[in-house]
Amino acid sequence: MAASTVDAVKDEQIQGVDSPKLARKTINEISDVEKNGVPLNTSWTFWLDKAVRGTSAAEYEATLKKIYTVNTVQGFWSVYNNIPDPSLLSPRYSYHLMRSERRPIWEDEENSQGGNWRLKCSKADTSVVWKELLLAAIGEQLSDCMAEGDQVSGISISLRDREDIVQIWNVRADLEKESTILEKIQSLVPTVKFSTAFYKPFVMHDAFEGTKRRGSRH
Repeated sequence: MAASTVDAVKDEQIQGVDSPKLARKTINEISDVEKNGVPLNTSWTFWLDKAVRGTSAAEYEATLKKIYTVNTVQGFWSVYNNIPDPSLLSPRYSYHLMRSERRPIWEDEENSQGGNWRLKCSKADTSVVWKELLLAAIGEQLSDCMAEGDQVSGISISLRDREDIVQIWNVRADLEKESTILEKIQSLVPTVKFSTAFYKPFVMHDAFEGTKRRGSRH
């Protein structure tokens, strides 16, 4: 597997929990842990962004920060335990855990033919939903819910003023109807009530920037 990478982490401390980062000492400790950890099926990358209404894909990309790419179970827990719980983030921030090092950007070649399921949950449930979906993703528990040729490519949690938004990314929008992912999610968090649950291909988003389309991202 590829070595862990940290692209967007700076040496300077960022104050508060609005913009989480890993301290240099923590990065070194995670790197050491990963050397002898239990390998994941694929690497996964933690990302952070802040949504701003009306931004273009390029402007959104400028706000995107890579936290760390993990290759082992131990590395995953080291990062998870060293970044703030999503319940502590300010509204408009999002965490993403993306397969390999793909970016959580609709237009990226690895994502452009896919889409995501979007669910809304109570803020009281955000932390448990995020944790359970992360564990299911890195443990490949979601694979059996996907059509042959499709794959879960990422998990996101977006903090909003009222309810928070959960997103499950997949590679093939044309195979969405063959998935049973929503039933699987409900079985993982049986006490959670989602107020909204729907799927949308990225090319159908008003903000998707193809060769001719332009629009507001948020």
